[in-house]
Amino acid sequence: MPDLLLELRSEEIPARMQRRAAEDLKKLVTDALVARGFLYEGAKAFSTPRRLALHIAGLPARGEAVREERRGPRVGAPEAAVQGFLKGAGLTSLDQATTVTDPKKGEFYLAVIERPGRETLDVLAELLPEIIKNFPWPKSMRWGAASAEPGSLRWVRPLQSIVATFGPETETPEVVPFTVGGITAGTVTYGHRFLAPEPIEVRRFDDYIQALERAKVVLDPERRKDVILHDARDLAFARGLDLVEDEGLLDEVSGLVEWPVVLMGSFDESFLDIPAEAIRATIRANQKCFVLRKSGSEDLAPAFILVSNLVASDGGQAITAGNERVVRARLSDAKFFWETDKATRLEDRLPKLDTIVFHEKLGTQGARIARIAALAKDLAPLVGADPELAERAARLAKADLVTEMVGEFPELQGLMGRKYATLQGHHESVCAAIEEHYKPVGPSDRVPSDPVSIAVALADKLDTLAGFWAIDEKPTGSKDPFALRRAALGVIRLILDRGLRLRLLEQVGAADRSLAGRAGADPQDLLGFFADRLKVYLRDQGARHDLIDAVFALPGQDDLLMVVRRVEALGQFLDTEDGKNLLAGYKRAANILRIEEKKDNRAYDAAPDSTLAAAGEPAEQALAEALAKARETASAAVAREDFSGAMQALSTLRAPVDAFFQDVTVNAPDPKLRENRLLLLNALRAATREVAEFSKIEG
Repeated sequence: MPDLLLELRSEEIPARMQRRAAEDLKKLVTDALVARGFLYEGAKAFSTPRRLALHIAGLPARGEAVREERRGPRVGAPEAAVQGFLKGAGLTSLDQATTVTDPKKGEFYLAVIERPGRETLDVLAELLPEIIKNFPWPKSMRWGAASAEPGSLRWVRPLQSIVATFGPETETPEVVPFTVGGITAGTVTYGHRFLAPEPIEVRRFDDYIQALERAKVVLDPERRKDVILHDARDLAFARGLDLVEDEGLLDEVSGLVEWPVVLMGSFDESFLDIPAEAIRATIRANQKCFVLRKSGSEDLAPAFILVSNLVASDGGQAITAGNERVVRARLSDAKFFWETDKATRLEDRLPKLDTIVFHEKLGTQGARIARIAALAKDLAPLVGADPELAERAARLAKADLVTEMVGEFPELQGLMGRKYATLQGHHESVCAAIEEHYKPVGPSDRVPSDPVSIAVALADKLDTLAGFWAIDEKPTGSKDPFALRRAALGVIRLILDRGLRLRLLEQVGAADRSLAGRAGADPQDLLGFFADRLKVYLRDQGARHDLIDAVFALPGQDDLLMVVRRVEALGQFLDTEDGKNLLAGYKRAANILRIEEKKDNRAYDAAPDSTLAAAGEPAEQALAEALAKARETASAAVAREDFSGAMQALSTLRAPVDAFFQDVTVNAPDPKLRENRLLLLNALRAATREVAEFSKIEG
């Protein structure tokens, strides 16, 4: 079957945009084809710094013919209805329609519309220009004289050529005939800008990828990454060193070169006095290079790996020397920052934070630090930390934000603070908290274990949440500019991973009160936000969201550790036969109550009369006794946080509930008996609420 080859060649595409752009190109073209009825066998997109390419295999040469029957109005319908039918069906008169008789509705018109299958080449020529003109680049530009014209082509960088061919492997493919932005699709592309600048004619994908390889272009970004990684490892190994691997940097570098050439540079060993993280940040950020370790050691080596886009005649000596000069200058700056920062104690930097605005509605960084310090001190006893150490760590936690090193490399905040605090002789837990109070910053990030770090981390995140809730800057949809979802997830992970017993409403209230004079957060609303984040977190671990809702629906559920344990026990109970049957019985009781309460315009929420129950059916008496006992036992179990015991108490209700619905008529003729039986059903509803709100449970 025929294949499509599409290449869009331009000036350099930013590395950060390439992968997404390739995925977008594939999705846009394949979705458009499928929507038109053209199915395919496989598709793959590629990107380099200067091109996006797409190969779609197994497309039909022609679309299938379409036969559609369209029913019209009844015979004798108003003229307007008839004309609308003719226009929609593409008919010029009723002579082109048929008349069909329906035994129930009488005679009506029917149009049989037959459309021959379209040539795939024509369809491609129609859809590809529109996709190119409307391509969703995050940023795009116009260029040249045509840029002043309305509707002129926009692209991430000036588009230079288009290859678009379609046809079977056994024949010469045809060019897809279209023009976009003054560029006509053809069969000519170009290889590496410097190593192979001559034009290349290509017709099909296999020829294309081989021709690019000969012209010093590796089309597949994953293969470029593989080349860079293996060559870097081999070069490091040959020098007795280990590569410090960096997946993010590898992705970026592979998007900067079409023909990767791995080289090694070096720098003066005296620079190794700078913290390793600062060396790595300097070399990574400024030169996009990889650092190296001494073999079998965590110590950095005075060398680095760079990736060139050229095969140089001198073996890369000039390229390496140029990179070494820049690295030397950057490391000299880093060394100056390091030495300068060490000369000033962290405590002495705090007044500067009073002049830096954290948020116009929440005051300065200095004011925020004061709030975090007070909150950390209050939290400390609850997490097993020393209050004085927690307060001191919180006061110093943001001091490195005004250091030279963090000003140059913001990603080193916390880490550099820890190093400065260690050099200045602060307590080990204080030093750890300065670095770790930002953690965890994601679902896979490490959770601190030092109690002082935990206290400061909680205080930092709770202050952030309470503050932005107080000024009504909550996340909306996909927008979360202040990373509040991440902060809430951080609190959840700190509590659950470290088994902490905290009343969130109390802590949010304490954080809110420290805002002094601002509007104030709604603690219940913020607790609901935590509940939503907890649902996401537990759902990823396999828990049911409806069980979380069922537990959170009970009053006072702000101890997240106990919420999770209750959810776990509830899930285990509902997996048993007793649990499933009790849930079914509850739902039956709830439905009856809902119907009867609406009909009687009253709530059946009082306690049942045990004397009346005893005088009724045996199953009625048995249920009354079982409910009283189960509710008392479940309540006592919940009070001592024995949720499995509470579920076990509820499990004893299965048999009496089943017997009640089998043997007892709820809507008895005697009004008093009927009322008492409805109150018995309410007692079942009340008993289950000792452990969860069963009305929230699905199934």
